[in-house]
Amino acid sequence: MTMKTIIAAGTLACVLAGFSAQAYAQATGTGSSLLDDSGRRQLERWLGRGEFTFNNVFTLQPGDTSLDFHAAVDGKGETFTLLQVTNQLGDTYLVGGYNPQSWSSTDGWHVTDPDYLRTAFLFNMTVPAVYRQVPSTYILPSQGSRQTYNAADHGPTFGAGPDLFVNSALDTAISWQLTYGDPLDEGKSIIDRSTGGQFVRINAMELYTLAPIPEPEQAGMLAAGLALLGWRLRRRRSLVE
Repeated sequence: MTMKTIIAAGTLACVLAGFSAQAYAQATGTGSSLLDDSGRRQLERWLGRGEFTFNNVFTLQPGDTSLDFHAAVDGKGETFTLLQVTNQLGDTYLVGGYNPQSWSSTDGWHVTDPDYLRTAFLFNMTVPAVYRQVPSTYILPSQGSRQTYNAADHGPTFGAGPDLFVNSALDTAISWQLTYGDPLDEGKSIIDRSTGGQFVRINAMELYTLAPIPEPEQAGMLAAGLALLGWRLRRRRSLVE
């Protein structure tokens, strides 16, 4: 299935199922954060690089499109995407992905051939479960190489399945596992483990950039350095006067 086919199918599914992020937001008053303290700690454990400050750079608002998404997040470096979605059975999930590279509206595929670049992952916080890029040691080394797809008419899109795809209206998602997780699970959704590429409604979406929190020793050294700098500046002023 090509990316253009997926876009067209997503649009059709929205019309048939009546999926509308704008209607949902108006009815429920969405706007509260999807990420609480326990969620932050879980994402930090999956990332495995210590503690971070999560800065919200995009929260889906009624009427937003992929152009609004890109205007907010492109060039911002590594991000977490969080999606609250509901499948056609009425089950709701909190899912998303970690992108170690900046999003872009023009780059197309971000291809990561060597394993040291395959650090993106998808997750399901409702289950919970994590799905990392297929390593190059797999029988088909290139299978996990397509990290993200970056285009103006796409929301956040991970993998060649697509493993997680958000349409241009930011109201519909699909998950078809291929580039992330166990290759034996090809074709299964990371959302509800369904097969066949089932569409889900997006209720809410948020993206966060990351800023590392210094270790106590580093914070102490920083404070000492700032104090020393301040003393030198004061001393210099006194000598000038």
